[in-house]
Amino acid sequence: MRILVVEDDRRMAELLRRGLVGEGYAVDVGHDGRRGLELALENPYDAVVLDVMLPYVNGYRVCARLREAGRWMPVLMLTAKDGEYDQAEGLDTGADDYVVKPFSFIALAARLRALIRRGRPERPAVLHIGDLEVDPASHGCHRGTVPIALTAREFAVLEYLAQRGGETVSKCEILEHVWDDRFDSDVNLVEVYVSSLRRKIDAPFGRQTIRTVRGAGYRLDPAYGGRP
Repeated sequence: MRILVVEDDRRMAELLRRGLVGEGYAVDVGHDGRRGLELALENPYDAVVLDVMLPYVNGYRVCARLREAGRWMPVLMLTAKDGEYDQAEGLDTGADDYVVKPFSFIALAARLRALIRRGRPERPAVLHIGDLEVDPASHGCHRGTVPIALTAREFAVLEYLAQRGGETVSKCEILEHVWDDRFDSDVNLVEVYVSSLRRKIDAPFGRQTIRTVRGAGYRLDPAYGGRP
């Protein structure tokens, strides 16, 4: 197993390198974000241990660029900040887990082993359906270069359909995923939101992305034309 450690504190980087070598890993080290990104793009690492506060390119941006490049090795972020927004930012840019400094090496090694066991399934940070782009981290939606303003609930419905790829998704599944158990409603509400989405993401652009599968539900289709 080959691990990349990106840490600008050279003493910390060396301690991590020695500890991971002792665990049986081959370890490369980068001391700034630019070098860490170069190494991660050039080599097939099994995991990356990535500090947040790095010179030149911070850890959030390094992680985001790796995901944009289609590199899906597990990323364990190291942060001196334990605020929930800092942790959320790391996870939203594509990190798999985080450890707050100061940390126990035993705990870090255990988290790293768990991430490696899970493997590296593709998990695109931004979802694409043809020229429609859905960004779960920023809750942004674009058709090509044109931004589309969606309400939080409209985005939640679209995101769920996008996550399911080209699968047909029933109205009940959408209702259960987007609205919690405390919300007493019926599947007709899903139709209202799908109609609203069509008016925003399809009609102005001459598209028919959200297709109705009669008697089954909806699916996203990047193809043009046809009746919805």
